[in-house]
Order: sequence, then structure tokens, then C-alpha cells
Amino acid sequence: MTDILLWDLDGTLLNFKAAERSSLLHCFAQFQLGTCTEQMIRDYSALNDSYWKRLERGEITKEQLVIDRFVEFFSSIGVDTSIAPDFNRQYQYSLGDTVFYQDHSYELLEQLHSRYRQYIVTNGPADTQYHKLQTARFLPFLDGVFISGEIGAEKPSPQFFDAVFASLGTENKSHMLIIGDSLTSDMAGGIRAGIRTCWYNPDYQPLPDTMPIDYTIQDLNQITTCLAV
Repeated sequence: MTDILLWDLDGTLLNFKAAERSSLLHCFAQFQLGTCTEQMIRDYSALNDSYWKRLERGEITKEQLVIDRFVEFFSSIGVDTSIAPDFNRQYQYSLGDTVFYQDHSYELLEQLHSRYRQYIVTNGPADTQYHKLQTARFLPFLDGVFISGEIGAEKPSPQFFDAVFASLGTENKSHMLIIGDSLTSDMAGGIRAGIRTCWYNPDYQPLPDTMPIDYTIQDLNQITTCLAV
């Protein structure tokens, strides 16, 4: 029986790409960097994704990620790279202040709150992620929050999930379901940790044959069909 839900935050409960776009536009205006084109946003988004994949593989540190992504991005568009640390600080604050709900996620968490224990499992800086949760007003519906910036390890590492199990109890693994959009972070981490997995796949991407995912949904509200099994 599933009664513990482990929710990913960015790209699952919240539309991260929309927040990313809004925050970039805001920071470009604040730093007077001229027009941030849609192509620039796409290029930055792809670059940022590649840095997060490198972090998941243990190739770089979080400190390197948050600065180096902007150094590389600014270098590619002819912007002074020395502003990267200041730009990142403002960008992180703007991300925390910018919320776009995915599939009526607020109402869904509110609906499930009385029947399930709900936790956030997310990669990112603790202050930014808590800021998002406060802005989104999710906290009253949550029983706890697990953030890589506090744990000191990222999904999908065993160390991240060990911290979750240390708090919730290893004996409760069979009661847990992780819901997330990332195959390399959420699904790979959940499979390795021995808990059931639900892939949020709104873009209908092909499922790799090598990943034994338990459930796949295209809309968050379909989670109720998984919980009824």
C-alpha cells in the first residue's frame, strides 16, 4: 500500500522552464544586458541542463554549477563574465519568487494531503527551494522537505535517499512512491533505492527499455489511478 508520496519539485509540481524564462528576462533587464532573445533562453536552458547532468554524475560541485553555467553562457553571447556571481544571486532569488504551477499541482497536493504523507525531494540550493515552496504555498500540505543543498548530496545518489530513509524509516520503503520528471535523477534514484517510481512524462518521451519504471503519467492528476492500484 502506498501512503508516502515523494514529490520532485522543479519540472514536476512546478513548471521550471517557465520560471527559468521569466527569471532570465527579469535579470537581463535588471543588469541592463539588452534583449534576451528566445534563442538565448533555449541555449541557456540546454546549457543549464547539461551542467545539472554533470552534477548528478558527480563531475562538478554545486558551487561550480551555479557560476560556471553563467560564465559559459555569457562568454557565448559576448557579456562580461565577471558579473556571473552577482547575476546568479539575483537569478536564484528571482527563481524562488517566480511560481508557475504544473497541472493544478496546488489543488492536487491539497486534495491528497488528508490521505497521504507528502514530502518534497529536490535538488537545488536550500534557500531557493524553500523560497519556491513558500511562494507556491505548498508547505501546509507537506510532512517534510528533503533538499540536496541541506543533505549535501544530489539525487540520484544513494546518499540522498539514505537521508530520506533515515528520517522516514527504511521499513517504510514499500509504502513509498517517488514522482518526478527526470529519468536520470528521480527515476534512476528511486529504482536504485528500491522504491516504486512514477515518471511524470508530459511530453510523451519514449521510455528506455532498460528502466523498470512502475508507472508513467502525462498529467499529475493521473497519479490517483496509480495510487488506486
